[in-house]
Amino acid sequence: MELLSKFNSPFLYMICGGIICFVAVICIVFAVRAYRMGKEMGIDTAKMKRVITASATFAVLPSVGILLGVIALSGSLGTPWPWLRLSVIGALHYETQVAEAASEAVGIGGLSIANMTPEAFTTIALLMSFCIMWGMVLVIFNGKAYCTRLQTPAPAKKKDGKEKKLNLSGFGDTAMTAMFIGLVSAYIASYIGTIISGEGKLSFGGSWLSLAVAVVAAMAMGIFIAVKEKAKADWVDSFSVAGSMLIAMTAAIFLGRLI
Repeated sequence: MELLSKFNSPFLYMICGGIICFVAVICIVFAVRAYRMGKEMGIDTAKMKRVITASATFAVLPSVGILLGVIALSGSLGTPWPWLRLSVIGALHYETQVAEAASEAVGIGGLSIANMTPEAFTTIALLMSFCIMWGMVLVIFNGKAYCTRLQTPAPAKKKDGKEKKLNLSGFGDTAMTAMFIGLVSAYIASYIGTIISGEGKLSFGGSWLSLAVAVVAAMAMGIFIAVKEKAKADWVDSFSVAGSMLIAMTAAIFLGRLI
């Protein structure tokens, strides 16, 4: 617990809080400039206010998932660092996955304050930052070309005398989907492998509990997707991750009590 108090020291709060405040100020500046530009372009003020209200409303529930991520990581990494990582550039699925993988790599057997060391914390924090910084770096070199490509209509390809539009923007979505399928498959396979090898408990504990919670989370996400497709409600996407997490965490509590 002495180590955790250092991770929650006023010095770390000052550093991380200062960065977050700086980014928040930048967001406010850009929001004000965008509003003024909208007025100069002749966009109706009432419409812009409705957009602002709707955006703020739909940002509330997805942010619950971010808060859950901060709470989940704060038990082993303290509050300032997860707060910083999940407030600026970090993503919930990325930070938790990388932190867990880094803890395994340094040999402390998962995110736990009982096994945490200053060296392990430094390695985890460095890896969480280093792996996600390349979006900022690469946009300096290819940001303009990427924006130009988004604004330029996709060229048509003639086939059998007919023009067929090419989809140039689908690769990124496909690659991201494939990456997450690989991550999920690796974790589920590790749970199943532990159970089959006899290292898992023969109850709803250990790998059994993790596997059961993963199934519940998948079912919850499937329900959100079904609602979105059948009701044609695209706004459900904004709540699906946070909702699935809350349902899975609730299931973990109830299943854990069955041990």
